[in-house]
Amino acid sequence: MKLSIPAIFTAFLLTVSCAVVPVTGRRQFNVVPGSMISGMSLTTYQEFLRDNPPLPAGNPQVELVKKVGSRISAAVIRFLNENKMADKAASYNWEFNLVDSKEVNAWCLPGGKVVVYTGIMPFTKDEAGLAVVMGHEIAHAVANHGGERLSQQLAVVLGGVSLDVALQQQPAQTRELFNLAYGVGSTLGTLAYSRTHEYEADKLGMVFMAMAGYRPERALSFWEDMAAIPGSAPPELLSTHPGSENRIKEIRAYIPKAEKYFVAE
Repeated sequence: MKLSIPAIFTAFLLTVSCAVVPVTGRRQFNVVPGSMISGMSLTTYQEFLRDNPPLPAGNPQVELVKKVGSRISAAVIRFLNENKMADKAASYNWEFNLVDSKEVNAWCLPGGKVVVYTGIMPFTKDEAGLAVVMGHEIAHAVANHGGERLSQQLAVVLGGVSLDVALQQQPAQTRELFNLAYGVGSTLGTLAYSRTHEYEADKLGMVFMAMAGYRPERALSFWEDMAAIPGSAPPELLSTHPGSENRIKEIRAYIPKAEKYFVAE
């Protein structure tokens, strides 16, 4: 059987382009240069804020987002430094914004650019609930889930071409893949990440919130509340995401491990 050049190229990349996800230790496929991702992230972030101006400082919800973000990000930097990832820690330039939107969503781009939508605030209920959401989204960025998904999409959708070639040949489609990979503009819990990514972000996010002084069991009550919303949880086989029952089971089982990281504020 003959293999196409893109297929051979992709198979080669799979053997050499691997990184390890913190906490879980899973090896991941990633062929996207960090420098290019940083540039695309900054452009995407600036364009999004231009079209969706963030709410001003002084707004109580804005202040809460910035407070929680400051605590979670400090925990992330401490975690990375303690785990011999000082270079990764130094790559973050954190910003936290709240935008007025009915969408139940939040996301974090590489480099620490975090956006929370007002639509999710009623579901968080309190500061610790917001820490669950922000810790989870920041965990996706720390684990480089977006880069992994974008690498997979470049291999499958665009035939294994590199990111710079994809941007030259199909710029609109490539940017669409980028936004999809990082969850920009997508409703929370849809399309952007796989089941594996979601489980990892749940666990890593619990570690970060615990290190930031929030009890990790709050993640359990948050996702239990989300699962109780009518129509919020499609059957697991019809979704790339964990079914609510399985997700809650995994979170409950991980609480004792996350609790070991707890540092009282």
